[in-house]
Amino acid sequence: MTATLPATTPVVVPTTALPTPADPAPSTEPILEPPIPPVSAGSSPRDIWHRHWRDVLIAVPIALSIVVLLAWNITGYPGATDDEGTYLAQAWAVRNGLGLAHYTYWYDHPPLGWIALAALSWVPELISPDGLSVAAGRVAMLPVALVTLLLTYVVSRRLGLPRWGAALALLAYGLSPLAVTMMRQIYLDSFAVMWMMLALALALTPRRHLWAYAGAGAAAAVAVLSKETVAVVLPAVGLAVWQSTRRTGVRPWSVAAFVAGLVLVGAFYPLYASIKGELVPGEGHVSLLGAIDYQLHSRTGSGSAFTAGSNSNLLVHAWLYYDVVLPVGGVVAMVVALFIRRLRVPAVATLLLVLVAVRPGGYLPAMYVVQALPFLAIVLAGVIALTVGALLGARTRPARASGSPRPTAPWLAVRRVVGAVAVAVLGVVAVAYVAPRWYDGDRRAVVTNANATYERAAVWLRTNLTADSTVVTDDVLWLDVVRSGVPRENVIWFYKLDLDPGVAAQLPRGWRDVDYIVSTPAMREDPDAGSLPNVEAALRNSQTVVSFGNGADRIEIRRVIS
Repeated sequence: MTATLPATTPVVVPTTALPTPADPAPSTEPILEPPIPPVSAGSSPRDIWHRHWRDVLIAVPIALSIVVLLAWNITGYPGATDDEGTYLAQAWAVRNGLGLAHYTYWYDHPPLGWIALAALSWVPELISPDGLSVAAGRVAMLPVALVTLLLTYVVSRRLGLPRWGAALALLAYGLSPLAVTMMRQIYLDSFAVMWMMLALALALTPRRHLWAYAGAGAAAAVAVLSKETVAVVLPAVGLAVWQSTRRTGVRPWSVAAFVAGLVLVGAFYPLYASIKGELVPGEGHVSLLGAIDYQLHSRTGSGSAFTAGSNSNLLVHAWLYYDVVLPVGGVVAMVVALFIRRLRVPAVATLLLVLVAVRPGGYLPAMYVVQALPFLAIVLAGVIALTVGALLGARTRPARASGSPRPTAPWLAVRRVVGAVAVAVLGVVAVAYVAPRWYDGDRRAVVTNANATYERAAVWLRTNLTADSTVVTDDVLWLDVVRSGVPRENVIWFYKLDLDPGVAAQLPRGWRDVDYIVSTPAMREDPDAGSLPNVEAALRNSQTVVSFGNGADRIEIRRVIS
C-alpha cells in the first residue's frame, strides 16, 4: 500500500534558483546603492547586456588601460627574482612532460599555479623568443591581471558600490605602484587572487543559484591549490555565502553547496599525494605533510613586522617604498568597513591577511602583499563611496517616522551644496596627494631597466657554453642555460648542489664536478646561501671569466678550478 502525506503537510522541495530575500530589517546604515536585483533564470543575453552595458563600458576600457601600463617595460622592471625563475622552470617542466617540477617535486606549493602558467607560456615565447626567459615570461601574467581587474569591478558592484565607486576600486588597485610592480612578476599569488576573486563574485551572485555557491567553493579550492597561503581568505568567502542567502529557507543548501565544491576540488591534492605514496613522511621520499610541517614550523621565520631590522619589518618598509596610499589607506578603511555590513566581506578578508602578515615569528614572503591588494582597494573605495554618499545627503534607512518634521527644500539644497563643496575639496586634496606619488612610482616602472645585467649574462651563457658543461646558477638563469643547449641535468639550481640526493649521485665529487658557477644577486642574497657548503666551496675555488654590472647587482660567471 502506498502511503500518502496528509493534505495539511507542507512539502518543501529545494530548487536551484533561490528566492529573493525578504526586505531587510530597518537599519541606519547609509546606502551606497540599492543591491543589484536578482536576475530571473530565463534572462536572455540581450536582457543581460541591457542591464550591464554601462558596467562593461566602464570596466573594460579601464582594465585594458591598466594592462597596457603593466605591459609597458614589463621585461625591464622590476628586477628578476629567483622565485620567478623557479615557477617558470616548473612550468617549463610541466609543458615538456617532465613532471611537476624541473627537480623532484617536494610539495613546497600546490602545483595548479605553474600548471596554469605552463598553459600560457607559449605567449612570451611567441613575442620574445630570444630575451631573458624570466623577463619575457612575465607577458603570460597579463591575461591573469586583466581577469583579476575585471573581477575586482564585478565584486565591487555586487557589494553594492555605485559604478563610480567600483571604478575607483579598479583604478586604486591597478594604478598603485605597488600593484604595478607586483602584478608584473611571475608569482603564484596572482593566480590565487584571480581564482579567489572569482569565488567571491560567485558567492555574491544576485541570481542566488546553488550552482553559483558550489562554483564559489570550487574556485576557492583552485585558489588554494594555486597558492596555499590564500586559504586565510576562505572565511570571508564563507561569510559572503552566508550574507547573500540571509532570510531564506535554503541557506543550509547554499552553505552545503559551497562546502561541497571546496572539499571535492581541494581533495584532489592530498589524493594525488596518497596515490604517489607521499602523503605522510617516510624513509627515502618527500611528503605532503612533511612539506606542510616545514612551511609552518621548521622554516626560518621572518621575525615580527614591528621589530626594527627584522626581515618582516624590512619587507613591509619595502612595500611602503613603492606605495603608502593603498596599504595604509586600505588598512584604515578596513577598520571602518568592519562595521558596515555591505563592506564586511572584503574587510574581513583584509583583516585576516593583515593578521597573518604581522604575526610574530612566522615566515613572510615578499609576494604575500599581492593577495591583499584587491581587498585593500575595494574597502578603500567602499568607504570613500559611503562618505561621499553621506556628504551629498544619501538617504538612510529607516524612512523618517510618520509625523516627524521633514527638512524644508531650502535646507536640503543648502545641505547638498555644502556636501558637494566638501566632496570637491576632499577630492582635490586627495588627488593632489596621491597623483604625484603614483606618477613617480608608475613612471619608474615604465622607464627603468633593472634586468640589463641579467640580460647580458644570459646572452653570454647562450653563446659561450658547450653542451658538455656543468653549470651551477640561480633559477633566474636556469632556463636560459638549458635553452643554450646544455642538457638540463647538467644545469643545476644552486640549492640542489647541496640538498638534492639525485644531484649528489650525479656529481660524486661535489663541487669539483662543476665547470662553471654563476654568482648572481639572487644567489648571494639568499638567506640560506651561507649553509650550502658545496656552493661556498665552488665560489672559493673559482675565478671570474666575465663579469656584468657593478656592486651588489653584479653577475660573475666563474670557472671552477678543481
